[in-house]
This record gives sequence, structure tokens and C-alpha cells, in this order.
Amino acid sequence: MPFQLSSALHTQPTPFYHYDLALLDRTLTALQQAAKPRNFQVHYALKANVNLPILERIKNQGLGADCVSGGEVQRALEAGFAPGHIVFAGVGKSDAEINLALAADIWCFNAESTAELAVLDALAGAQGRTARVALRVNPNVDAYTHPHITTGLAANKFGISLTDLPAVVAYLGSLPNLELVGLHAHIGSQITNLSVFAKLSERLNELQTALTDQGHHLPHLNVGGGLGVSYEHPDEQAIPDFEGYFSMFEKHLVRRPGQQVHVELGRAIVAQAGTLISRVLYVKQSQQTQFAILDAGMTELMRPALYGSYHHIQNLTSTGPEQLYDVVGPICESSDTFRKGVQLPQTQRGDLVAIRSVGAYGEVMSSGYNLREKAAAVYVGQ
Repeated sequence: MPFQLSSALHTQPTPFYHYDLALLDRTLTALQQAAKPRNFQVHYALKANVNLPILERIKNQGLGADCVSGGEVQRALEAGFAPGHIVFAGVGKSDAEINLALAADIWCFNAESTAELAVLDALAGAQGRTARVALRVNPNVDAYTHPHITTGLAANKFGISLTDLPAVVAYLGSLPNLELVGLHAHIGSQITNLSVFAKLSERLNELQTALTDQGHHLPHLNVGGGLGVSYEHPDEQAIPDFEGYFSMFEKHLVRRPGQQVHVELGRAIVAQAGTLISRVLYVKQSQQTQFAILDAGMTELMRPALYGSYHHIQNLTSTGPEQLYDVVGPICESSDTFRKGVQLPQTQRGDLVAIRSVGAYGEVMSSGYNLREKAAAVYVGQ
């Protein structure tokens, strides 16, 4: 059913983030119903949304935490994720971040270069610890998604190239404070063509066979995340195709005996549960365009300015005849545009507008540019 805002929230100061926890619960249930029978361990990618009420629900459903900064590791610990269920990824981990994660005795570091391995070994030795490591490989698989969120091509900064992997494995064996426990691959985000996960599986099968032939039996395999959501139809497709996603790996990925496989989903879990609620400040008619100017801007939702991304937009309080609007924000940048040529009911000052599917990469990417105050978060369906 279409998004509706409770009458009690019509007087809530705007803009604000509206989180539907009941939808989050239904999404988590569908996720685990697809993952558990196939024996996949899901780690939630904190970079999508780090709000504690959301993290607590995710943790209570038995998910682990996938982190890409020391701050995210700390937030996962604060939210109650067990250290043994926390993975630390990222191409540029600082010494302070590594030391924090080592002191917490997290499960695994996903390492991306020999330079990182050398630093991790030295820091682990200084703490008298052995750090568990999974090597992030760059499988050179095209995810067919936006160039800014593709991570698995040879031209990307992420991961170890396939040709370099044997030398990196040999080098890791010379580092006394590191233990190789697995491989990691992540090819991109907002992937809707599920066939690319079959290609990823086949590439990982080849790599594992080569490593097994060299005597390396890895108990841990991380196939990344990247499952996309429907930004165009958030009501009709509120819950992603988890069955199709996991069945693709079930069909194509060859697991070794006793091997634990996990995925790191973020957007697919939280995107549809979040909506940005804004109010129309002005309607401005120019010679060519009619603008609906909102009190929310790129400071509350960066994705359209950063990626040219689509978000479904609704006028919640008007029932007038439809007209075309460019929906924009108040920030002093021409890129502060949510969408151009949007069909909306006749819109006027004071109307409430909903920008959908912002639960992932909405609030976490917000900023105080133009000295804007941070928008509030409101939770419903608790």
C-alpha cells in the first residue's frame, strides 16, 4: 500500500527521517528465511545505516556486523554485536582503527594489500595477538551498476588482483602474527542483475581450487553483498528478492567441507524502511520550469547529487490535478536537485513531501553544509 504519514507526525518539524521498524522486521524475517536453510551467515553492512534502534533490531535477528571504519566497529560494539561476529573491511584502515579492532578481538580483518598486511602484523604483534585475516580479491567481475559503486573491476582501487594473489598468500605466510582464514570479494552495490553473482561464484570456485592445490584450506568465505532494491516501486517491491539472491550462490558456489560462507548486505535490509519527510517552502515558476523548493536538500539526501540516483517522490497532502515539477532543495548548489520533471498533484507552500527508500545511504551521508542542523529521526511500528 502507498506510504502514509500518521496525522500525529504532520506537525513534526521538517525535514526528518521516518523509519518503519515493522517493515524492517518483515525484511529481516524474509532475509533469514532465505539465508538460514542454505546455511549462510549474514553480516549487516553498517555503512548503510548506523542508528542504534535499527542496529539493535538487526543484531537481535542474529546478524553479524560488517564495518569499514573504526567508528563503525565501535558502533557495532555499542549496539551489542559480539566481537566474534564483527568483520573489519576497507582499503585504508588507519593504525588507530586497527588497534581498536585488535583490542576488541574482532573475528576478522578483510585485508587488501601487502602493505596493509605488514602494518596489521606489526600492530598485532605489539598487542601480543594473532589477527585473523581474509584476503579481499578483486575478481574483475562487472556488476553492471553505477560506476561510482562498482568495486570488483580491475580498474577499481579495491582488493588484490588475481595475478598478485599467489605472491600475497606466500607473503602472508611469512608474517607470524597473522592467520589466513578466508577469502573476501565484493563487486559492487545496487546490483539487480542476479546473474553477476553466478559469475562471482565461478571466479571464487577457481581461486579456491588453486589455493587448495597449494595446501590452503580456508574455513571462511565472504562473497560480499550488493543486492539492490527497487527505488522505482518501493511499495510494490518493499522486500528484495532474497530467495533469488541466495539461490544463485547455492547453485553456483562450491563450498569446501565445513566452510562457513557469509554475505554482507546493507542496502537491501534497510533502504525501504526509511523515508525522508520534507515540507514545501516555495513553488517557483520560471520561464521553462516549475520548481518545488523543499526544506530538505542534499544535506539530508546526497545520493541524487552524487550519483544522479532516482528516488520516488510523493506529495502527501495534495489531491489536486497533476503538474510537472523540478523538486529541489534549499542548498546553494545547482546539484541540490532531487529529481526533474516529477509528476505531482498541484503543489503549494506547506505541503508535505515524502522521498522514498532513504533508509540506506540517507542519514549516514548527511552533512552540516551551509551550517544546516541535523534532521531528526522518527521511528514508527515499534
